[in-house]
Amino acid sequence: MDEKSGTDGGKDTGKLTREERLAAKLRENLRRRKAQARAHASRGNDDIESGRLSKPSAES
Repeated sequence: MDEKSGTDGGKDTGKLTREERLAAKLRENLRRRKAQARAHASRGNDDIESGRLSKPSAES
């Protein structure tokens, strides 16, 4: 029975480590996306204040 409990314990430990890694990646991704949104919002505010509109150039 020791072998089974040892194997199950290893799986639980591995699963927790994986969950922790995933949680850390999600937090990192959220921070990056928030920073991108803030940068995008500030660019939009600059364009509005200066009277310019953001529009991609149409080059054919």
